[in-house]
Amino acid sequence: MQSFRSDISGREYPIHDRVPGSVIRDTIMAVIQREHPQFNDENLISASELNHYHKKYLSEYLIQQSGDLTEEEKQVVSAVAGKKTLTDKVDAESEAGLTFGQRVADKVADFGGSWTFILSFMGFLALWIAANAWWLSHRSFDPYPFILLNLILSCLAALQAPVIMMSQNRQDEKDRERAKKDYMVNLKSELEIRMLHEKIDHLISEQQGIREQLNKKQ
Repeated sequence: MQSFRSDISGREYPIHDRVPGSVIRDTIMAVIQREHPQFNDENLISASELNHYHKKYLSEYLIQQSGDLTEEEKQVVSAVAGKKTLTDKVDAESEAGLTFGQRVADKVADFGGSWTFILSFMGFLALWIAANAWWLSHRSFDPYPFILLNLILSCLAALQAPVIMMSQNRQDEKDRERAKKDYMVNLKSELEIRMLHEKIDHLISEQQGIREQLNKKQ
């Protein structure tokens, strides 16, 4: 297998990972030359090494804009430099990070706020009252005024408040996670648009240089 030697690290890499310095944008080149002043357009660098400097450039840009990088911003920088999709990773992490209590809270919120629960509970009350008022009128286990039913409803009301609070807390947590995802996706889009503008500027400057050389030859 053909290989080349990187002018950055001196290590051997496959030939398909070769990136000439002439195609590297000026902003990335400036980051590379801070550590390797001798590196120029005629030198070679591997794709993995170039990704490292991409991440370094993006990290420095974000630090200038907002200070220290958060964990979410580090994930965005890695995704942009590695040309990876971010949304699939974020969704996988959010599902994998749920605890058993959080899953139960989601199920309780989904069922307790549905018409299925309301109609089922109304049917239960109607059956209880009908059974004790008419069907079992002579040997009723909870005769009128339905003291046992009132006790059950009181216990249900006592449990209802913490269940509602649990569901609300879980919903607030989901909203925060959703906002975090939106921020990461928007930040990734902003960085990619910035890099795209830099690539276009680099291509325009290269075309202008080629045009000037052709004019001089003519």
